[in-house]
Amino acid sequence: MDSALSDPHNGSAEGGGAANGTTRPPSTPEGIALAYGSLLLMALLPIFFGALRSVRCARGKNASDMPETITSRDAARFPIIASCTLLGLYLFFKIFSQEYINLLLSMYFFVLGILALSHTISPFMNKFFPANFPNRQYQLLFTQGSGENKEEIINYEFDAKDLVCLGLSSIVGVWYLLRKHWIANNLFGLAFSLNGVELLHLNNVSTGCILLGGLFIYDVFWVFGTNVMVTVAKSFEAPIKLVFPQDLLEKGLEADNFAMLGLGDIVIPGIFIALLLRFDISLKKNTHTYFYTSFAAYIFGLGLTIFIMHIFKHAQPALLYLVPACIGFPVLVALAKGEVTEMFSYEESNPKDAAAVTEGSKEGTEALASKGLEKKEK
Repeated sequence: MDSALSDPHNGSAEGGGAANGTTRPPSTPEGIALAYGSLLLMALLPIFFGALRSVRCARGKNASDMPETITSRDAARFPIIASCTLLGLYLFFKIFSQEYINLLLSMYFFVLGILALSHTISPFMNKFFPANFPNRQYQLLFTQGSGENKEEIINYEFDAKDLVCLGLSSIVGVWYLLRKHWIANNLFGLAFSLNGVELLHLNNVSTGCILLGGLFIYDVFWVFGTNVMVTVAKSFEAPIKLVFPQDLLEKGLEADNFAMLGLGDIVIPGIFIALLLRFDISLKKNTHTYFYTSFAAYIFGLGLTIFIMHIFKHAQPALLYLVPACIGFPVLVALAKGEVTEMFSYEESNPKDAAAVTEGSKEGTEALASKGLEKKEK
């Protein structure tokens, strides 16, 4: 996704031309600084908290909450899949009515946003429930077939607290669906970003370098080489970007001259930063050197993106600056500490496979125990 692009509704780098062809007054320096500073802060929050939650997620035993592990093969294919998706959306917007496409997308992201926001706020909301809250347990189970051929399609366990979080998230969802307000958009965008950093895990640092390197080329090509990404970003009315108005000081909450940051510029570096946090923990040195280094590198890279965009008045591919910073800074620290080998040899197993092995071992143990009892009875 493209980086901080002011006013996606008209494609102006600084909100100079309005959608109806009239000229907007230029944003004040204070408004621009507030918008860019807010985007930077909003980008840091899901990375920081998502990385912390990814550690607990990796240690979790609940199969429904296990992360999705990205392998080197997945990483190599991802830029190709992303390019095909982006080009497909571009063609759809060129061929079909933008109004109907965005209506379908709004309904789709309405459902996804409610689920993502509910999952995001659930740990925080648990602290506000009274001790005597009737927290009943529920299970949503869909199966296919019968008898020995029965297979689980959906097996989701939840409780009454989750239903409360789902209800609160639905209020935001209705607000977004009816008004498309930028605050509702950002709440969904932050939830998507945090969930992505938490639940998408890279299996090793080499895979992270492959993924970031491939998307580095993808981002540069589609932003500088064509107008495809900018066109899609302007046409796509969905919470796949964080936005903040540059004219907030003048117009308040009804401001409409936005700077924006694509969620891909948060999630992609974020999952690499989260991996380095888990690598820090695996070293058992009670330090988070690589996490803090990569986190600072992200701040530097995104700040540089905003600065370049502001100087040249043109949309910038954020990964052009974020990828070298997020990979280069931690590698330099590893070279200085003599831990390059440890960094690139660190490997995370797929928790789903581990769970399957554990479950299989458990079933095997129970089977052996039952056979032993039968022999004793005989």
